[in-house]
Amino acid sequence: MSDFVVGITGASGSIYGTKLIQELVLRKHRVNVVVTSAGKEVMTEELGVPDFEDLNKLGLSEAGGQIRIWNNNKYEAPFMSGSSAPDAVVIIPCSMGKLAAIANGISGNLIERAADVALKERRQLILVVRETPLSLIHLENMVKAARAGAQILPAMPAFYHHPRTVDDMVNFVVGKVLSLLRIEHSLFKGWKEE
Repeated sequence: MSDFVVGITGASGSIYGTKLIQELVLRKHRVNVVVTSAGKEVMTEELGVPDFEDLNKLGLSEAGGQIRIWNNNKYEAPFMSGSSAPDAVVIIPCSMGKLAAIANGISGNLIERAADVALKERRQLILVVRETPLSLIHLENMVKAARAGAQILPAMPAFYHHPRTVDDMVNFVVGKVLSLLRIEHSLFKGWKEE
C-alpha cells in the first residue's frame, strides 16, 4: 500500500482526478486529496458535485478510510514536509496557473507545497496538464517543471484503442497515470496488445 497525494485544480477535466482516486482506492492505496477553490467550481459544473464531502456521489463510498481530504489553504498535512513525503504526487487536472507556480518553486498553498516537496525529495510528481491551445509560456513552464523532475502527462486521449464512450477516453488518460506510477491496470489495451 502506497501513499499518494492527488491534487485537483480548476482546469477542465475533474473527472480525471476522481477516476484516478477511484482506481487507487480499488487497489487499497491511501489517497490524500487536495482540491483548489477553482477545482471545486469546475467539479460542480462538470460533475454536479461541489467537493468531496459526499463521496457516494463520486463513486467512492467504499473508501473505508483510505481517502483523506485536506484544505488547500492549510498547512497541516504531514506530506507538506520532506520528512513525511508521499510516494507520489499527481496533479490531475493541472491548470496552467498551478504549472507556473510549480515550475517556479512557488508554494503558496498545499498543492503547490506538495509538488515542491515531491521535487526536492526526488519523489514522483506527475502533472496532468489540461489546456488548449498552449502558449509559449505554458510550454516553457512544462520544460522547466520537467527539468526539475516532474513528469508531464497532457490529458490527451489516444484513439488507437477505438474508444466508444467518454469513459473510454478518461480511462486512457488515467491508465497512463497508473502506468507511470507502475500500478497494473486494465483501463485500456496498449498499442497492438491482444
